[in-house]
Amino acid sequence: MSGHGTPIPMSSHKCGPLKGEAHVPGDKSISHRSLIFGAMAVGETVITGLLEGEDVLDTAKAMQAFGAEVTRDEDGTWHVHGVGVGGFAEPENVIDCGNSGTGVRLIMGAMASSDITATFTGDASLNSRPMARVTDPIALFGATSVGRSGGRLPMTIVGAADPVPVRYTTPMPSAQVKSAVLLAGLNAPGETVVIEKEATRDHTERMLAGFGADITSVDTDEGRVITLKGRPELKPQTIVVPRDPSSAAFPVCAALIVEGSDVLVPNIGLNPTRAGLFETLRDMGADLTYENLREEGGEPVADLRAKFSPNLKGIEVPPARAASMIDEYPVLSVVASFAEGDTVMRGVKELRVKESDRIEAMASGLRLNGVEVEDGEDWWIVKGRGHGNVPGGATCVSHLDHRIAMSFMVMGMATEAPVSVDDGSPIATSFPIFEGLMGGLGADLRRD
Repeated sequence: MSGHGTPIPMSSHKCGPLKGEAHVPGDKSISHRSLIFGAMAVGETVITGLLEGEDVLDTAKAMQAFGAEVTRDEDGTWHVHGVGVGGFAEPENVIDCGNSGTGVRLIMGAMASSDITATFTGDASLNSRPMARVTDPIALFGATSVGRSGGRLPMTIVGAADPVPVRYTTPMPSAQVKSAVLLAGLNAPGETVVIEKEATRDHTERMLAGFGADITSVDTDEGRVITLKGRPELKPQTIVVPRDPSSAAFPVCAALIVEGSDVLVPNIGLNPTRAGLFETLRDMGADLTYENLREEGGEPVADLRAKFSPNLKGIEVPPARAASMIDEYPVLSVVASFAEGDTVMRGVKELRVKESDRIEAMASGLRLNGVEVEDGEDWWIVKGRGHGNVPGGATCVSHLDHRIAMSFMVMGMATEAPVSVDDGSPIATSFPIFEGLMGGLGADLRRD
């Protein structure tokens, strides 16, 4: 399955109770970083539980192109023999990052402070996304970039021959931008400082510390101030990748809206910068519990149990929570359709520049399926119809966006008539086992 090939129309039909365990893929954010940091360490990093979606495999190939040795055992264990900070070789060919905004932005940062040149491209969706948010800050280190108009891929980055440390305040909350600056700072002398007015997911800081970097994070009046000492020797690690909370969102949300469901989703990363959706669902009255809370590799982890919740209530989602659940608003909007009353989502303009304009994509699909939605530049409101009252019956446009496609597949499991998408092929980019996993729980998904 590939996001570049023939469209795969899919439909989702009302189903009986969803039951069982949902073993979702490894966390995508941590998978990308494991490969990149492993490549920048000296020696062998061993990774289990890596998400083997196309996005992450593209990052693995990119690390090979920059000179790291990356291999996979038959049992799914990965080995990265790193080249050290500043040790990247110049790639011989163009680096294709597929659909991955995270992959390309992190790799651009990682190579920006080395005296090498690399050209990046991606699929149609990635090549339409703005890269200036990364190329502007890496220019401060001394890197230059030449791309298409509007700062878009394909783009060539010429790394800094004599990088300087940088003090940078992020103009918008973005873990990708913060991470790109920190990765560039690894090979700059002195201290690189990133200031975030609004804290974003901190996987990069946690993992850099795990690899032995000297990094501190302090909350101050001007925001969160992250300070990294340049030119550390990163030490190789053994990494167990927690399972992805963004993927867990789909079986969890499906269980809440499908009558009689009881689903356990084991080993989910509950990093507070990522778990906003689960808090929000509990605020709405969802029967969602955390079992076996523990810590793995600096990240909090638990098993999630989700049960059918017929009395969900619409709420106003706190805007401060937006950064910790930005990728989950599409599937939250589906759950909101089955709640009583309005669910109000504010401070979410970032959704308009994801793989697609996710507010527009979801709002138009929900309306087609009989749900009333109001929306503005950085807010939207879903007017819930309550359990058993959502008609369905329409075909939605996925806009080559995996999360839009999966959200509408979840919706169809509880609507009166089936819900279809024009193209389910992009699901492979983040959740290649989605159909099999949901089918195993009892969902009725069909390729039309």
